[in-house]
Amino acid sequence: MKNFTYHRAKIMQEVVKRPADAMVIAGGTNLVDRMKAFLDQPSQLVDISHLALKGIDRTRQGWKIGALVTNTELADHPDIRRAYPLLSRAILSGASQQIRNVATVGGNLMQRTRCPYYYNPDTPCNKRQPGTGCPATTGSNRMHAILGASHHCVAVHPSDMCVALAALGAIVHLESAKGKRQVIFNDFHRLPGEQPDRDTILAAGEVITAITIPRLPFAQSGVYLKLRDRASYSFALISVAAILEVQDQRIRNARLALGGVAHKPWRSLAVEQFLVGKPVEETIFHQAADQMLQAANPLGENGFKVEMSKRAIRRALMLSAKGGGIA
Repeated sequence: MKNFTYHRAKIMQEVVKRPADAMVIAGGTNLVDRMKAFLDQPSQLVDISHLALKGIDRTRQGWKIGALVTNTELADHPDIRRAYPLLSRAILSGASQQIRNVATVGGNLMQRTRCPYYYNPDTPCNKRQPGTGCPATTGSNRMHAILGASHHCVAVHPSDMCVALAALGAIVHLESAKGKRQVIFNDFHRLPGEQPDRDTILAAGEVITAITIPRLPFAQSGVYLKLRDRASYSFALISVAAILEVQDQRIRNARLALGGVAHKPWRSLAVEQFLVGKPVEETIFHQAADQMLQAANPLGENGFKVEMSKRAIRRALMLSAKGGGIA
């Protein structure tokens, strides 16, 4: 690990005006690992853990959640569990209790891929060092992307919480020296394209201050389904966040997002619109799943993800149509 200085921020201005090669730390559950592997080598760590960014507050728009709220606090909050059960379930499926106790909401959004090539300094990696290549395209790629990838990078986003937030249509609040702005959650993370080293649309000096989850009365039927190699503390092969509002056996509203398949949580507004107005029938869910995966481009070792994703989508949609519950 490279030597660095440490600064505990007392006000937001100290954060947004940090040196260009400084990095923000809160829980540090992913950043510290990356620093140990020499993936990040900041000259300074700016600790934001003492700033007033820890509230979970009801607003006219829904619920505003501070960036420093821990994963445990959010998952266990009684109002969040009642209004957005799929969010609580997604968080609880994402890591060990010890990690959830210190990992923050803002940090969860900023965590980076666990692609083994990215973490191995002895291999090339366009995300770690642009222009060196992506060995995962032809190498070990069982866990990698089947949607939205490019020849520059086929890594997947690791978060469970972010898949649920994508389906819920959350808003990300950002602040920099230039002021504040809000970004639709689905626009916050990037696909790799020609710049695989950039995971988000964050500008230089910007920091996440909160997220807002809109009021969605039908979100109580939400389902989070995670398929993985082992039952605990494992990243998703496939995950699905599904929310249906059903009245008289017809779908009035639909939300659908996938994890483990792309460089960002994968949501399709077109598939959601297809579902609206349709009857609750298996054939409809089959069609929706086929549409969700129609652009899939599997690699040498992960072709199984296509059919697995379709089956998971169908199961999650049916469970949500029946009122939700544990998937």
